[in-house]
Amino acid sequence: MKNSLYTTVNSGKYKGKKLELPSLKTTRSTKSIIKESFFNTVQFDIVGKIFVEAFAGSGSIGLEALSRGAKKVYFFEKDRKAYDILLKNIKSLECKECVAFNADTFEEFGDFIKSIDKKAYFYFDPPFEIREGMEDIYLKVYKLIKQIPCDICELVAIEHMSTLKVPDTIGAYQKKKTRKFGKTSISYFYC
Repeated sequence: MKNSLYTTVNSGKYKGKKLELPSLKTTRSTKSIIKESFFNTVQFDIVGKIFVEAFAGSGSIGLEALSRGAKKVYFFEKDRKAYDILLKNIKSLECKECVAFNADTFEEFGDFIKSIDKKAYFYFDPPFEIREGMEDIYLKVYKLIKQIPCDICELVAIEHMSTLKVPDTIGAYQKKKTRKFGKTSISYFYC
């Protein structure tokens, strides 16, 4: 495809498979070093588990989780063009264990978590607040996290700007660590 951007699956069953990326005008792709660090942290823990990627974009985090042994992956992506690319990526891996929602995470997430009956890993990678209209994005994400019952959550990970002061506590969740990668960081929360 002309002018297309790609990333690859780093490890596991789909290692080396190309994933198309949506336009950088509407999404921000997770850098490989961040993805690798995250999966080094949860590597064996996600095997056979449910994984939820909010603000999915291309789905590269959720598809990496699936490649590394996650049992089922759910994706939320609001932008229609990004969602279409997400569906292409799922189809290219012939992934029957994936469920993608073309939905606003803030509107649909509450009802969705009520349907989960097993422990899951939750990965939030919202648009950085420097984008127009996103000034309160993290406050909204914190509200979503507060809705997740502890009995269905193994881990909440938030990818965010390194300059953001992430609270130590979000509802019942305690921040255990933050890993910094230049302008981007990941904070890990457990119940």
